[in-house]
Amino acid sequence: MVHQLTIDPGTVGVVAGMPVTTPLRTVADVILRVDRYSAVCVLDSALNRQVVTESDLARIPSLLVARRGAVAARRHLAEADGRAQSPLETRTRLRCVDGGVPPDVLQLEVRDRDGCLLGVGDLGWRAARVIAEADGQAPHRTPQAVFEDRTRQNRLVNAGWRILRFTWADTLRPDYIPHTVKAVLRSSPDG
Repeated sequence: MVHQLTIDPGTVGVVAGMPVTTPLRTVADVILRVDRYSAVCVLDSALNRQVVTESDLARIPSLLVARRGAVAARRHLAEADGRAQSPLETRTRLRCVDGGVPPDVLQLEVRDRDGCLLGVGDLGWRAARVIAEADGQAPHRTPQAVFEDRTRQNRLVNAGWRILRFTWADTLRPDYIPHTVKAVLRSSPDG
């Protein structure tokens, strides 16, 4: 049996003489074919980079009608959050969600009493004063980046916050991140 996909001409353009689909169509096609973590990473990245907007996401279900993978892809749409600044942050958040400890805020700004910004945490649990950082290799490998990370962490710790740090390898172990977060939340005065 042959199946043919009809593509709306409005979702095709030309770049350097080659036909391409629009960013929205491309995102829709990708999330049909990849696993949940990859799909949510693509959605988060597209939102964060403003390749697509929240209102664009509302149009994706119409691009998925009667296509294999559509049911799962629609579920992935509900998990998209453009505040995630990297696939590592998305994967860390999803591990927390899957482990029953979803963060209550992403990109948590912590300020001192005078309103000066002390730092921004990737994931936060405000009541427990816990921040989780998703430390990607590239952004954190230079000596200057290591120095800045340590200085920022010291400011946050001195302001009463506890900092957890996770890497890509940590996201490959399903229980590690939620277990670690649960342990620090249990030891919190508000936990």
